[in-house]
Amino acid sequence: MLHKLGGQPDSYEKKSRYKFGKTLGAGTYGVVREADGPQGKVAIKIILKKNVKGNEKMVYDELEMLQRLKHPHIVKFVDWFESKDKFYIVTQLATGGELFDRICDQGKFTEKDASQTIKQVLTAVDYLHSNQVVHRDLKPENLLYVTRDPASDLVLADFGIAKTLDSKEETLQTMAGSFGYAAPEVMNREGHGKPVDMWSMGVITYTLLCGYSPFRSENLADLLEECTQGSVVFHERYWKEVSEDAKDFIRCLIVPNPEERATSQPSLRDTVKSGAVFREVVLAKVREEKAKKEAALQTDDDLVQEARRRSFNTQNS
Repeated sequence: MLHKLGGQPDSYEKKSRYKFGKTLGAGTYGVVREADGPQGKVAIKIILKKNVKGNEKMVYDELEMLQRLKHPHIVKFVDWFESKDKFYIVTQLATGGELFDRICDQGKFTEKDASQTIKQVLTAVDYLHSNQVVHRDLKPENLLYVTRDPASDLVLADFGIAKTLDSKEETLQTMAGSFGYAAPEVMNREGHGKPVDMWSMGVITYTLLCGYSPFRSENLADLLEECTQGSVVFHERYWKEVSEDAKDFIRCLIVPNPEERATSQPSLRDTVKSGAVFREVVLAKVREEKAKKEAALQTDDDLVQEARRRSFNTQNS
């Protein structure tokens, strides 16, 4: 509904509640600015309507998702409003900067610090996946520290291309993600789902522990070939002090076949409870593979027994 004067949407009156400050970042569809409002300092994502013309559903989907998701490691939704030419999404202001910046400043994380960081991301991703949400753009730039304290918590942000699955079997077809973090099935346009977030988690973990990406390619074709080779290289010079558990954790996630990747549920829930992040994920993956093999063997035994019964019945008929 529009106001009779000025032709602005009804919600536009909310804009007067906020005093806009510095620009925090810019993206494809608009900018994010700091602001003071009734709730204190907030971040406001400003999306130009002309940039999403014909695809406004993407904005409304993001709004619906942010209002629905409530988790300590997911950025908190505050409010939203619109003008004739812009959408405004108001969220929690995380003042500690991006994980990307801390990687640049520190070079790499200790295994202890990396495990604590990944533990927080895992809980957020597990929550998303249990609610049938795929983030599709996990990367250090979208992981924000709440404060500048070295021990600050993280929150996952930017749900602009996240999708809610209508069913467990649904596959998403559109290109998504960022160069160097997107899973091979996305680049191959083979259809994708929750496993893409786990691939990105593996890339983030690798980068945290050594300070550089597991992939060195600079164009899509070469990157896709590198990703599908199926082997992660741990250079001795940079990885000699990293445990095998941490390396195996990464190997469980950077797996070209999405069906063979470690999942966020239920195995990663055990990880968060235990605190031994890397080791528990690896053990959960081992248990999962063992269960699959036992199920396959049981199926083989059942087929053998059925064949024997049929043979016996044939001989005695």
